[in-house]
Amino acid sequence: MLMLVMATLGFAMNFWAWALLSPLGPRFKDSLALTTFEQSLLVAVPVVVGSVGRIPVGALTDRFGGRVMFPVVSLLTIVPVLYLGLAGHSSLTALLVGGFFLGIAGTAFAVGVPFVNGWFPPERRGLAIGIFGAGMGGTAISALTTVKAADKFGMEFPFVLTAILLALYAVAAWFVLREAPGHTAPTEPLTKRLAATVRLGVTWEMAALYAVAFGGYVAFSVYLPTYLKTEYGLSQTDAANRMAGFVLLAVVMRPIGGWLSDRIGAAQVMLVSLAVTLVGAAVQASAPPLMPLGTIAFLAMAAALGAGSGATFALVAMLAPANKVGAVTGVVGAAGGLGGFVPPLVMGSIYGSYGSYTIGLVLLAVVAGSAAIFTATVVRRAVATRRAA
Repeated sequence: MLMLVMATLGFAMNFWAWALLSPLGPRFKDSLALTTFEQSLLVAVPVVVGSVGRIPVGALTDRFGGRVMFPVVSLLTIVPVLYLGLAGHSSLTALLVGGFFLGIAGTAFAVGVPFVNGWFPPERRGLAIGIFGAGMGGTAISALTTVKAADKFGMEFPFVLTAILLALYAVAAWFVLREAPGHTAPTEPLTKRLAATVRLGVTWEMAALYAVAFGGYVAFSVYLPTYLKTEYGLSQTDAANRMAGFVLLAVVMRPIGGWLSDRIGAAQVMLVSLAVTLVGAAVQASAPPLMPLGTIAFLAMAAALGAGSGATFALVAMLAPANKVGAVTGVVGAAGGLGGFVPPLVMGSIYGSYGSYTIGLVLLAVVAGSAAIFTATVVRRAVATRRAA
């Protein structure tokens, strides 16, 4: 249990850092006179870098283990955090450079899944990985504290505080974390292991689902403040607080999704989650009054996307070869992050062209419906085949 707690804490701390720019996006838009697309690009760059970076980091975790990789990722993240806080927020170019390297924090997910997976038997992995996944609540911490801290103590404060906490975690992780009994490092070269991973059908099946489930969560967590301020005229603080509520519900539902996956099957949980997302996006596409219908639609999607994210890695734990869980997690995690990178850019471009978010939300409903059909057919067959074997 201590290993799970430490891994979850490390994930939360790095995700806190990863999401530092999002709550400040509206402020940078006003102070630097950014266009809607530039603001979307600013919050999306750390997402895409952190997502793609999960591919090599997941494979490196298979090789070196979480005890090494958690401190390494945390320490590397300190550099862009301090840069952004102390010098890198005076221009769009500086923010994009800092945001690029801030993406390192997003790779922590690919460290934690294989690390936690090794500590638990198959029948408990859904819940364990779901609990670890609740560390994505670090984005809620960022949403709730960053703007308020910057207002009260200055723009540098939230970044310096996060850097100090990352340093403390890195030291604690080095002394506390241990690899699971029986952990053996693969001897094949990194490139060969990655090539074998991308040839696995389960890699791309789970990547497709995670791109929708976690990608949807990431997209809302970085773009929701902008959406609420633009569509409903909310203040920056109010929009950030509502985004935090969205994130917290998704965080709570992630371990519940993993627990339900252990009990009734991950494919069933995923199917229901996608169906709820479809309905929520379709309702919100008409921009209903925020209270109560819009709030209900967003909270329903938050719960569904959180549960679906937990179900995805219950499926990974079930279907992926044990010695490739880290590498598969890297690719799947990258797909999830990339799924969160594209929607903010699409939403910003659509609003800039048409003055409405309707088309973007309709596209989300279509994607969720397509993923539900995929789950009901391809994924269910893969699960049945695995159980038969």
